[in-house]
Amino acid sequence: MNELDTLVESATQLFAQSATPADLENAKAQFLGKSGRVTELMKGMAQLSVDEKKSRGAAINVAKQAIEAALTARRQALADAELQVQLKAEALDVSLPGRQRGQGGLHPVSLTFERIEGIFGSMGFDVAQGPEIETDWFNFTALNTPEDHPARSMHDTFYVEGGTPEAPNLLRTHTSPMQIRHAVQHVKKHRAALDAGQSMPEVRVIAPGRTYRVDSDATHSPMFHQCEGLWIGENVSFKDLKVIFTAFCRTFFESDDLVLRFRPSFFPFTEPSAEIDIQFQTGPLAGRWLEVAGSGQVHPNVVRNMGLDPEKYIGFAFGMGMDRLTMLRYGVNDLRLFFDGDIRFLSQFQ
Repeated sequence: MNELDTLVESATQLFAQSATPADLENAKAQFLGKSGRVTELMKGMAQLSVDEKKSRGAAINVAKQAIEAALTARRQALADAELQVQLKAEALDVSLPGRQRGQGGLHPVSLTFERIEGIFGSMGFDVAQGPEIETDWFNFTALNTPEDHPARSMHDTFYVEGGTPEAPNLLRTHTSPMQIRHAVQHVKKHRAALDAGQSMPEVRVIAPGRTYRVDSDATHSPMFHQCEGLWIGENVSFKDLKVIFTAFCRTFFESDDLVLRFRPSFFPFTEPSAEIDIQFQTGPLAGRWLEVAGSGQVHPNVVRNMGLDPEKYIGFAFGMGMDRLTMLRYGVNDLRLFFDGDIRFLSQFQ
């Protein structure tokens, strides 16, 4: 065995004894570093003749390549060993059941949407939906709201780009505009019959949806949900309003002994007008009067804006906050909880 063969064997043995990558790099330096043994052999060729340099250089290069091959093999062996240790430490037990995503469900306010639509649907009410960006005409003027009414100010209403100073666009402050929109379309559909002096089928509709006002606290949100109701016909009275809304509340809260109170109030779009309060006879809210809706007989000016004769057609309207109904149904005292996105809170309703 010549000198170079011995050098290769020494390097291979030292590499094999290196237990860590750091040890292996130290061993490499002894042979292939700037002061390593192979480097020293290359430097010693300076005194050789040209022919001797060729043969000696070729032999040293063969030895160097063998050492580098041994180094690479040991690096790979250490990397493989480290990987096996890691795999063993992080091994998966495939006999365990897989982790599944939890099932989602409807938001509590969405559950109230469905419940309201189902109850009024059973009473023959249609469901109407419309734009959330409204015109001043449908949101205020057509509903008999005076031009100096506080609700028209920017302190109460979100105005948006578009429209004109005389007829601005805004985020609807209630879903009452859908009463006008739906009734106008209903009248157009039956215009021929009306012009012929015939009776028009009744307008019976609810309009649930998102609304917006500049307000935010534990019981108010800048975005909230409202449901308006409208019943217009030739013989619709305030008594019908009391019967319909009482039946709705008792069904919604599943309480046959629920008591309703109609308090005189004022709304521009109804005359006479009434606030509707409910009183539970049992449970944590027993004995307390809780306001749930505004209502009244549709104002003659609003009936005219629908394209109908207020001397012939009469009816009632009501508006209720669906978020408040949801709070009462589930015993929640802070409206903001519904919109914080806390899955721990929302999962209680699934």
